[in-house]
Amino acid sequence: MHFEKLPPPVWISTPSALQELAGELAGWTQIAVDTESNSLHAFREQLCLIQFSTKQTDYLVDPLVLDDLSSLISIFADPRIEKIFHAAEYDLICLKRDFNILVTNIFDTMQAARILGYKQVGLDSVITEKLGILLNKKYQKADWGERPLSQEMLNYARLDTHYLLVLRDRLQIELQERGRWELAQEEFVRLATGNGNGKTEIPAWQRVKGAQKFSDRQLTILQELCTWREKQAKHMDRPQFKVIDDKRLVGIAQTLPKTQDDLASIGLTVRQIHIFGSEILQAVRRGQLTSTVSRPHTSRPNQSYLDRLNNLAEWRKTIGKKIGVESDIILPKNWMHLIAERNPKNLADLAVLMPFAPWRLEQFGEQILKVLQKKLTRTDGNAK
Repeated sequence: MHFEKLPPPVWISTPSALQELAGELAGWTQIAVDTESNSLHAFREQLCLIQFSTKQTDYLVDPLVLDDLSSLISIFADPRIEKIFHAAEYDLICLKRDFNILVTNIFDTMQAARILGYKQVGLDSVITEKLGILLNKKYQKADWGERPLSQEMLNYARLDTHYLLVLRDRLQIELQERGRWELAQEEFVRLATGNGNGKTEIPAWQRVKGAQKFSDRQLTILQELCTWREKQAKHMDRPQFKVIDDKRLVGIAQTLPKTQDDLASIGLTVRQIHIFGSEILQAVRRGQLTSTVSRPHTSRPNQSYLDRLNNLAEWRKTIGKKIGVESDIILPKNWMHLIAERNPKNLADLAVLMPFAPWRLEQFGEQILKVLQKKLTRTDGNAK
């Protein structure tokens, strides 16, 4: 089926239409959901489009016009309605960040494909694999904050949810046939209980790759450069990497350029030097003169914890290879770190650290406890 044969999606851009949509969605037990943001095109990204599909209709909601989406909160929170996403994690973060929307009862088709061991898990790949339909991903990096959206972009957006309902059913059948349905259900619950919580924010200069071995002075210069870049990106309303990328910032902090010719040798474009050259050189000079930054100091974990963590990592990698999935499907990273830290001694204690995971506990609980005990035996000096 091609989108040309489909009726046009319903565009929702008024409060009354949104209220009517909420009433319509409340009558279904399954709805497909996706979102589009403008992270590649704005300084501060925002949710620009929400797509819904039922078995009858595709809807496109315009949150740039509708700043109050409270009528949808009960839909997303209703445990009777299964919300089908592909790669839900980022959508959950955006929904919570912009509209304080929390989501329950999730089916994530990407996670289902990962649990089944698919190597290519993008939406287009999975739909081609399971449904034999080719999707055009031309607008994957488009600016969804622009208005009006072209007809091609509207068609692209609606197809991100249009096929999810049938795809979900095909994946459930395969999960059940391969004995992985219970694992998938656990993973969906784990995603939902995350409630869209993103990573803790840290200063920009601490996130720059390649600066870990910098001297205190180099870090101070990098901090000044990051502060300048953030202000410039905010002024231009564009992502910071589109002002100047991290790699060039690192090069500047390392080489301490004094002239615009020096900036050219680092790899800045003629346009970047013309627009930003003087300000960059000023930031370097400020970084050379100001007091050095305070490095974040964290105490080194004790060796027993590190041993347990390394052993768990090796164990989950081995099990993952054995059944043909990525290691985090066996034991999610945050659980692995918590288990290594708390070092549970029995299944009851382990269950507290792996909430809503009866299948994993039954399949892997005893193995995890043995892995932890093996490390303790080896580190206490009694094993040979």
